[in-house]
Amino acid sequence: MRVMRYFSLALVGLVGLSTSSLHANPSATVADLAVAPATTQVIPREQVVDAVIEAVHKSTVSAETSGRITEVLVDVDDFVEKGDVLVRFRDLEQRANLRAAEARASEARASYERVSDLVQRQLVPRAEYDSAQAALLAANAALDQAREQLEHTVVRAPYSGIVMERHVQPGESASPGMRLMTGLSLEQLRAIAEVPQRHIDQVRQLARARVVLPTQQNLSVESIGLTFSPYADPNSHTFRVRVDLPLGQYGVYPGMFVKVAFVVGEQQRLVVPASAVVHRGEVTAVYVVQGDNIRFRQVRTGRELDDGQIEIFAGLDEGEQVALDPILAGVVLKAKREGGV
Repeated sequence: MRVMRYFSLALVGLVGLSTSSLHANPSATVADLAVAPATTQVIPREQVVDAVIEAVHKSTVSAETSGRITEVLVDVDDFVEKGDVLVRFRDLEQRANLRAAEARASEARASYERVSDLVQRQLVPRAEYDSAQAALLAANAALDQAREQLEHTVVRAPYSGIVMERHVQPGESASPGMRLMTGLSLEQLRAIAEVPQRHIDQVRQLARARVVLPTQQNLSVESIGLTFSPYADPNSHTFRVRVDLPLGQYGVYPGMFVKVAFVVGEQQRLVVPASAVVHRGEVTAVYVVQGDNIRFRQVRTGRELDDGQIEIFAGLDEGEQVALDPILAGVVLKAKREGGV
């Protein structure tokens, strides 16, 4: 359907010209305008459904040693980077054990080196060398264990994310397995959508979707994977689908509503370069060039495609030429009207 209100829309276009038009060539003519035709392009046909964002990683960090908690460095709703310290335990006993283990390992190493030298000079039997080697291995293992026990007194974030719950306070005594913090990752998210049964076969077969972000620009992010529930909900007759987002942060958080567009086939759409589309308040339009004439034409647009084209639902016919520089086109149209052309 073509919109024919040329005169009124031209006035809207002239009023809405931005200050950038002051720098356009005032002597430009229609012949100076770069144009591109409206063309038909095969694009994915999509079924859009509501979805809710959730975190892929949500976990509770527990104590791996026993002792008194001396510091709790984060609280609920705090953002933490991977490796940040969350909780510290009293570590006097673990540090003493580590120093003792280091001393025993040093002694075992010196004994091993001494016996190794004597064995090479054939002054002691081979059995003493084997015994010294075993003692060194045991001392090194005990040293590694002491180091690990000391490391357990410092609890770190397993990934970057948000603290949801804090289960302990400074001064409390903890034992292995006791819950300390619960958090979720904001770097790895997914959308949970319910797909109607009439579309599930196509969605399974094509396995392509994009998550439409709730922004003014209507941006979207391509999914990196889909996981399908093997059965339908008996009440809604829909299938739950997990739509994985690429690693990163996109301004969405667990619990937020989004839209997911699942590919269910292909369709032909009329498209023009997105740069040719101009917005004047409530009006979306293009400048249509026909020979020596230029018109400000309202159109109804769809989404912008990855190749820089934008869908046109109404207002244009295939093959019609649109100006690629709306600012310059507006100046040319204004000059023609003032000149009575």
